[in-house]
Amino acid sequence: VQLQASGGGLVQPGDSLTLSCAYSGFTSDYYAIAWFRQAPGKEREGVSCVSSTGFTTVYVDSGRFTVSNHEPKNTVYLRLNSLKPADTAVYYCAAGRLCNAWYRNFDPWGQGTQVTVSS
Repeated sequence: VQLQASGGGLVQPGDSLTLSCAYSGFTSDYYAIAWFRQAPGKEREGVSCVSSTGFTTVYVDSGRFTVSNHEPKNTVYLRLNSLKPADTAVYYCAAGRLCNAWYRNFDPWGQGTQVTVSS
């Protein structure tokens, strides 16, 4: 399985951003793809997850973030709205069997994409 995250950048508070996670190589019909983020000096934090069964969930500030899986394009999208400086982090996508927020349950990982929210 391979994953590649993209779409990060430098934005201002209140802006929106859409991150993409392109995936390939699943040999099972059942899988989960999660987004995590890690800010400097902090532990990796679960942001959202989608599964191949259509289940989706957002663990962090669910009113501002949405996640979706566009299977024809083998891409999971994470939409970040009303961004705050506290959202600044490297965002990673990772593959697993079931959705959950514990990063140690996921492997492999994409390379990460930096999101910086600053005025």
